Amino acid sequence: MFCYSAARICRRPCVGLMRDATLRPLHSSHANRTQLLAGHLRCITSSTSSAKAAASHIVVEVDRDAINKNQDVHFNALNASCNFSDALSAHGSKSIFELVTAIGVFSSCRLPFLIRNAEYFLGLSYKILGPAITNAVMKHTFFRHFCAGEDRHDMKPVIEMLRKNNIGPILDYAAENDSADSSETAGLHGIFSQPPFNQPARVYDYQSEEECDRHVSIFQECIHSVHDVSAVGFAALKVTALGNPELLERMSTMIVEVKNLFAKFQPESGSGGLISREEFAKCYQQHFHVDNDQLKEVVESLDPSDTGVVDFISFAEMLTPYNLPSFTFKCKSIGPLARVTPSPDEIVLMKRMSERLHTLATDAARNGTRLLVDAEHQKYQPAIDNLVVELQKRFNAKDKTDRPVIFNTYQCYLKDTLERVEIDIKRSERYSFHLGAKLVRGAYMEHERERSKNLEYPCPIHDTAEDTHQCYDTVVEYLMRYRWQHGSGTEIMIATHNQTSIEKAVLLMNQLGLSPQDRSVYFAQLFGMRDNLSFPLGSQGFNVFKYLPYGKVEEVMPYLLRRAAENSAVLGDTVSELDLLKEALYKRIFA
Repeated sequence: MFCYSAARICRRPCVGLMRDATLRPLHSSHANRTQLLAGHLRCITSSTSSAKAAASHIVVEVDRDAINKNQDVHFNALNASCNFSDALSAHGSKSIFELVTAIGVFSSCRLPFLIRNAEYFLGLSYKILGPAITNAVMKHTFFRHFCAGEDRHDMKPVIEMLRKNNIGPILDYAAENDSADSSETAGLHGIFSQPPFNQPARVYDYQSEEECDRHVSIFQECIHSVHDVSAVGFAALKVTALGNPELLERMSTMIVEVKNLFAKFQPESGSGGLISREEFAKCYQQHFHVDNDQLKEVVESLDPSDTGVVDFISFAEMLTPYNLPSFTFKCKSIGPLARVTPSPDEIVLMKRMSERLHTLATDAARNGTRLLVDAEHQKYQPAIDNLVVELQKRFNAKDKTDRPVIFNTYQCYLKDTLERVEIDIKRSERYSFHLGAKLVRGAYMEHERERSKNLEYPCPIHDTAEDTHQCYDTVVEYLMRYRWQHGSGTEIMIATHNQTSIEKAVLLMNQLGLSPQDRSVYFAQLFGMRDNLSFPLGSQGFNVFKYLPYGKVEEVMPYLLRRAAENSAVLGDTVSELDLLKEALYKRIFA
């Protein structure tokens, strides 16, 4: 991806704001944060890598005078309107008991030994004190601080408090679903699958499928709860609760191998992401048994507009996991793609998983509730992305709705996140649907690094925190500018606790003329955390949401403690939270 300015052509990859060479990329300092672009944007179609496939790119005409004139004004306006260091603004709605509880909770979160061994201590408490006492203590401390309640009736006071502060709910039924390998639990009663090409046999247990069906009812209850308590809320959805995790991993491998095959088709001197019809036909014949008529039919289906080129989006649309066998059985040799071909039974299970998602999406659309599909481990993510695109084509279709119902989640600690966003933007244009994107930094860093090390493949995670921050801000900027250029339809949820990223996003909204109330940009934080960001944003009219886990105490606590262990760096960095809570308590007592 390259940036082009009115002043000169810049052959640097775009990082931060796109501007001419005299302006520096956007960093975290106050001076640079205010160097926001004031100008006119237009989009062109370009190609960058094998998978980017003619993704949309931004061209900027820079108005240097407007930048110099307005940068100080905009930063001062942000400080005046959103004071993220005001203890009373952040915690003024809390009672003294809630403030004391919050101080105790965050003080505990700063103890690494406690966080790392939280599950052990919880289990020990259940054995010594018993479930009743343990759950009662948890309910009035950690659970009360981080969760909205046990059911829709229990949640209503919390949701009403948030509503009064112009903050909406994201409901997440947070019972932990252990994704054990199905082969360990199947026993003798299961769905026996024998994939072709001498792949190892697999058994998918009936119990796993029954649990997935039960989870559909649980998610439907969540959707109905959102409908009952809020006109603007979201429901969170976890795909690993709706399909066998081993099957999801298999499906992801299929999708990755399709991408790898397309990369092999590309000539070294060719344009990234695009292959000429002639080159594609030549490569296709090298890999598959096909006659001239069949080859012509394949090429024309991939390039129906007769542009003379084939791109990755069309290729991936043709070779889906569901119809992969119809292609791999024509392979001239058994290669990586053939060796991940699903069996008929696996295809049935994949379709069942898709049907469960469609059932929930239909229910959500009928109830006016929008779905946030959570990101998960990278070994599942390609399959999740594929399933979400299926939903977005149908439920975000521009001829059916004026805004997205289904949101996918992008983890910006992954090195390929910007590339994936660009591809999905292009997909949304081609298949005429609204893109809904929730942006997070990522929750599984330790797991991903450990797995890549053990299996000896390149780590998908950015090497440094600074790289992740830069990726996050770049993706926010890319999507916001796209929305500004193309009008309403694309919606972005900036789900972060990073104050610098929020400041950059607010300033960019200001520069692009997007009002705080513009319904295409949302901000979100976890309930019980970073209230100093959520409440000031809400008071200034921005679209703000809190992520509200709920469920029975004994079901939700393992979930919260696992998340605490995976995000120990985030939960441990609570100094500013504690300072504001103590200041709010002091002012409450001595006011």
